[in-house]
Amino acid sequence: MRRRRVMHVVVAGDIGGAERLLVDLATRPAQTDADHEVALMTPNRALAAYFVGAGLRVHDRGRVRENPISYLYRNVGSVDVDWLSQLLVDQQIDVAHTHTFGSHVLGTRAALRAGLAQVRTEHHVMHYFDPSCSLFTRWAAARTGRFVAISEYVRAILARTAPAVASRCSVIRNAVDAEYWSPRQKTSAGPFRVGIVCRLTAWKRVHLAIGAASIAGVELLVIGDGEERLRLEAVARKRGGAVRFVGRQLDPRPFIASCDVIVSAAKDEPLGLSVLESLAMERPVIAFRGGGIPEIVQDGVTGVLVDDATEAALAAAIALSRRQGADLARMGAAGRRFVLQQCNVANMCSAYAAIYRELSQT
Repeated sequence: MRRRRVMHVVVAGDIGGAERLLVDLATRPAQTDADHEVALMTPNRALAAYFVGAGLRVHDRGRVRENPISYLYRNVGSVDVDWLSQLLVDQQIDVAHTHTFGSHVLGTRAALRAGLAQVRTEHHVMHYFDPSCSLFTRWAAARTGRFVAISEYVRAILARTAPAVASRCSVIRNAVDAEYWSPRQKTSAGPFRVGIVCRLTAWKRVHLAIGAASIAGVELLVIGDGEERLRLEAVARKRGGAVRFVGRQLDPRPFIASCDVIVSAAKDEPLGLSVLESLAMERPVIAFRGGGIPEIVQDGVTGVLVDDATEAALAAAIALSRRQGADLARMGAAGRRFVLQQCNVANMCSAYAAIYRELSQT
């Protein structure tokens, strides 16, 4: 008896949490009880290389443009839908799995044409509120069989804004491979160092971390890249703090290990995969209280939650952590225990496997 086949539809330009979740799922056929493939449309050759390097079977549409006109052409027109729907049929796919906003309409139209069930993972909620994409989001959502929210926060937002979606939604937290993200001793005995690991985009609010590090008088390591990098580098020069930008790293573990604590400054982070990775490496996390963060960072236990979204409040939390000394090791150990118990890959894969089985039998 053949395993069910899942096609992940990805239309995106960056390597973020959605893409990393996909790899964690698709590289574990036994645990997900499915064989996985990727239908990819991206302007970013690094994203294609990322999937191929992980050993996935990728059906690459080739370099595509990512702008509003291209989005409309891709989702309203017939050329790309014809390609994707035929691919689903030719590969004998059982379930279409959409992730990114760019894949929602395209993946839904193709799945309907191919007569397939579809599951959509909601990694964020901004597309339900943005007037430029809300209409498309809701059209596709009305025709999608099952939804997965990556946190209770995401499901709660859906319950308020799209009740029909929430009624078909399960919560499956993103998980991390705790063996890969294993604890490491700090790689140097140098000064207290704070790290931030994220895509350098506006809603991640890295400028607040730069300002807070300057006020607290600590080193800041910025791990990641994105459209905000030049502006943030200018902010760092103006503030005059000890800030080092190392760009996006295929393996950020040595950089996380060089830090004493990790900061998340995002506005209403839906969950925070890099936060979970840092916790797994026994690094306490300082983050603003909002979004799905309180579901994974316990104030005073695995890190510090900051109520006011200001540089001053974040700087005070950093200064407090700097004084805590041995308590950091206690919080780090507690963070890893949380990941092992609540956010492990085996449980995540098992939960998705149940959804794949349910959908492929309908």
